[in-house]
Amino acid sequence: MTTIGKFTLYTFAEFQAWVTNTSFNRVIKVIQNHHTYIPGYAHFKGNNHFELLKSMERGHIERGFAEIAQNLTTYPDGTIAVCRSFDKIPAGIKGANSIGLCIEHIGNFNTDGDTMSQPHRDSIINLNAVLCKKFNLTPSTDSVVYHHWYDLNTGERKNGAGVTKTCPGTNFFGGNKVEDAQKNFIPLVANALNQFNFSGHTIVVNDTLQNGTVNARVLNVRSLPATTGAILKTLREGTTVAIYESKNGWYRIDTGSQWVKAEFINI
Repeated sequence: MTTIGKFTLYTFAEFQAWVTNTSFNRVIKVIQNHHTYIPGYAHFKGNNHFELLKSMERGHIERGFAEIAQNLTTYPDGTIAVCRSFDKIPAGIKGANSIGLCIEHIGNFNTDGDTMSQPHRDSIINLNAVLCKKFNLTPSTDSVVYHHWYDLNTGERKNGAGVTKTCPGTNFFGGNKVEDAQKNFIPLVANALNQFNFSGHTIVVNDTLQNGTVNARVLNVRSLPATTGAILKTLREGTTVAIYESKNGWYRIDTGSQWVKAEFINI
């Protein structure tokens, strides 16, 4: 977990723990799925999560919004950012904002656009599932919705008729139509929801060994405690990390399997 200003970046496991153990005041009955279109995959460099958020917020403010429009943003590496308080109505879908939670998925998921990465795919499915669990929603095309289904001018749900965007993309999990979601996306969310073990899933800061600070200009985060592990992301100098395990000169910095060289962390 990393926080800069109003934005907090989580792994999925960290996000699941946070949302499970956090209370919200607003009634949420609709989970909105959007794609950013721009920025797309080409703009994501693996370590510029916060730069993209700040850029999107500047764009939204220029359009007259008070702050960034979406509550959540997902990235190609599977990470999730909380951008706007859940207790604030998003500026996502006209007609579905008052009881909605807005998720922007970084990428252009129209046909001939970006090819969704596997970590991103898993994160999107699991995120929708854990939000359904949190807000007591049954996964369906009434609770999990696409921007394409709403008329841009009236806010009326017309299921793709009227004046619409292609958002979240004509190739988003096989298409952006209601029947595409019913066939290809909703079953994945429902299956993920059934497989989750929510009992006892918490992250308590005191359960970590201690906190540390990155002392390298750029630090690789790997999937294994070895240089042969895949690079999952990078961290900048000064970033604070929680240390959950020490092993052979490496630190595990999340509840899953993200490892960094211990020599590059100041305790």
